[in-house]
Amino acid sequence: MSDDVDVAEVVVADAGAEMAVLRARLVQSELKAAAIRAGMVDLDGIKLIDLNQVTLNAGGEVADGVAVMAALRAAKPYLFGANSSSVAVAPRAAAPRSKAAMEMSVEEWRTARAALLRQR
Repeated sequence: MSDDVDVAEVVVADAGAEMAVLRARLVQSELKAAAIRAGMVDLDGIKLIDLNQVTLNAGGEVADGVAVMAALRAAKPYLFGANSSSVAVAPRAAAPRSKAAMEMSVEEWRTARAALLRQR
């Protein structure tokens, strides 16, 4: 009977340790999401947050994520990108450029010439 109690205590202790690890991972992922929304440039800045001060709400989300990021931005503004209302635009794709005959090897030139002659 004593052995059963000891085993049960070990199982409960292991479950408690696993829950702590899962909670820490959940807090980290929620802080990463809040950091991305806040415009953090390098997500390694999350390591500077005291995780003991972070609380989770009933939905498993960081209850004060916006406030935590605002405090971190005030203390360490270099971790965040410049505030900008503009949206980054991807550069236009350049049209594929034909390779000039002077840039081709003799074999490439012969192949290209033959292809052109076949089209006529």
